Amino acid sequence: MANRLSQQVAIITGASRGIGRAIAEAYAAEGASLCLIATDEARLKEVKDALGLPEDRVMTVGLNVTDRDACFAAVSAAEKRFGRVDVLVNNAGVYRAKPFMDYVPKDFQDMLDVNLFGVLHFTHACLPGMQQRQHGRIINMASTAGKWGSRNQSAYNVSKHAVVGLTRCLALEASPHKVTVNAICPGFIQTDMVEELKAQVAQSTGMSGEEMVKAALTRVPLGRVLNPSEIAGLAVYLGSSESSGMTGQSIHVDGGMVLS
Repeated sequence: MANRLSQQVAIITGASRGIGRAIAEAYAAEGASLCLIATDEARLKEVKDALGLPEDRVMTVGLNVTDRDACFAAVSAAEKRFGRVDVLVNNAGVYRAKPFMDYVPKDFQDMLDVNLFGVLHFTHACLPGMQQRQHGRIINMASTAGKWGSRNQSAYNVSKHAVVGLTRCLALEASPHKVTVNAICPGFIQTDMVEELKAQVAQSTGMSGEEMVKAALTRVPLGRVLNPSEIAGLAVYLGSSESSGMTGQSIHVDGGMVLS
């Protein structure tokens, strides 16, 4: 199927690499107009150039999602450029692995500022227009870490549990306005974040990155690390009219790691 997002305008945060870039590529292929958000403007330009979209279908904004005013300004710029925002993909995220007793309060705050408050800022900015138009799709990037407990990443898990909880509550409030809110919960995906995880786990536990991955994959029935494109396919579905009957869900794409 093609052009499932034709005539749709989407904002994608964290679009310069990994899952965010894969979603941008999939959305472009499905006909969406895009506002791509990331802190790294040089990488963002590379993504824009690689997409090969006409100028009237793509714009980029370099910002940190912790900056609420900048998030609102980006949404205003997208609405001015394209007329509206139909789909919001809250993908920007950070990761930091440590044993709980090695964390300091700032570690928790840093991850909440990006992983939760970044979602809040863009959602607060986009939702009024969606409600007024009685149409919208909000897709939050959570994690399997938002659905269960795990060692040496309590601060990350807290932030992703918060995203899952927010998704459920917001779905209830947005549903009378025909706005759906869902979350994607990836498992081990081959991104820069996985490489960061390897390095951080090695530092905190003494286990090599390869040993960590091998041990982690024993919990994955499919026995492999997934590709960002496998997340992007679900993001297309959730952004399209095909998912109009789905809201408040947090969907695993994890090779079977969390069976619930």
